[in-house]
This record gives sequence, C-alpha cells and structure tokens, in this order.
Amino acid sequence: MKCPYCGSPDSKVIDSRPTDEDTSIRRRRECLTCRQRFTTFEVVEHIPIIVIKRDGSRQAFDRNKILHGLIRSCEKRPVPLPVLEEAALSVEKELQNRLEHEVESRYIGELVMERLKDIDEVSYVRFASVYRQFKDLSSFMDELKNLLRDTKESSVSDDSQL
Repeated sequence: MKCPYCGSPDSKVIDSRPTDEDTSIRRRRECLTCRQRFTTFEVVEHIPIIVIKRDGSRQAFDRNKILHGLIRSCEKRPVPLPVLEEAALSVEKELQNRLEHEVESRYIGELVMERLKDIDEVSYVRFASVYRQFKDLSSFMDELKNLLRDTKESSVSDDSQL
C-alpha cells in the first residue's frame, strides 16, 4: 500500500477490524519510511456475471431465477427448501470461481441439472424436460435411459466399495 504522505510502497498493518456494516475491513497502517499512520479500507470485489441466453441476448445473473426453477421442478416432491437454496448457491459459487464475466445459459442449466440429479431424480427429469426442450417422446426416453444407466453404475460402484 502506497503511503499518502511520502509515496513509499512499504507499510505495515497495525490494526484490522471489520466496519460496522461488516461490508469491509478497516486497516490502520504505518509507513515504514516516514512512520506516518494512515487508514485504508478493504472490500471484496464482486465480478458481475452476464448470462448469454440462447437467443444471444445478455442479462445479469440472478441466483433467484435458479432457485425458482429448482422450486418449480421439485413441486410436490419431498425436497426441503434449504437443500434447493444450497444448490442455487453452489451453482453461483462455481460461476464466481470461474472468473469469467460472461457465461452461456446452457452451461448454467447443466450445472443445475448436475445438482438436481443428486437431490431428486424425478425433479431432475422435470427440469431436463423443460430445459432440454425435448422434441418428441424418443428424446425424452433417451434421457430417462441415461439417468437409469447412471443410477445403476453408481449403485454398482457403491456395492463394490462394501
């Protein structure tokens, strides 16, 4: 941190504490060259995520849209809301960790489907039927066959670990 008095790049932190709103950290520093003290504030930089829709339009990422889709696909299913909230947060965290400013909606849909497959298979099929826009019964059946195959493979690997 550059000293505001002498311009030296060397300083040490004397004290750190969160601000009243817990949105930043207040740091008291001392310049190692001129010994003057000064205060800095450190805040987390949020990278805005822009979603590229199928039609090419762009809009700001909204975790609530994911949560709403999860809730609709889990309607009348025994899935608690906190589980769905955690899934939506997990998708958002993965997108933030990618450090990319723009993400295609297809990728987000695939992330949501990965989480739903582990949460509730019926809800997964519901979400996939809307998301993948099945054109006919055979494409829907293909997805069900893939789900069944994945389920059998995971149960076989679970049995082999016993």
